Amino acid sequence: MQAEALKDLVTNALEDLKAKDVSVIDVRDRTSVTDFMILASGTSNRHVRSLAESVVAEAREQGVRAANVEGDNASDWILVDLGDVVAHVMMPATREFYDLERLWRDAPDLGAAEGR
Repeated sequence: MQAEALKDLVTNALEDLKAKDVSVIDVRDRTSVTDFMILASGTSNRHVRSLAESVVAEAREQGVRAANVEGDNASDWILVDLGDVVAHVMMPATREFYDLERLWRDAPDLGAAEGR
């Protein structure tokens, strides 16, 4: 699956379960690790876990296997690595504390609306 299609799949999976503040950051020109970083917030630890599980399930249905899922036990921050797309699903306080958007502030922020 191409990076753009995978980005759309992840964004849709997050929005289908009512993720908050979905942000899509294009990092293709800034790192060779991934093409897109997607950040989203959940309203509770259970919601964060459900959002991450939804991303993994939707990707699996399309034949994409998650390379790695980190943090699924703690549920304050779950990282889903799909290769070309890395999704960070966090509680709002965790997201504010680590402020990943600031780290990538020079990268184009595609926002949720353009991310689809």
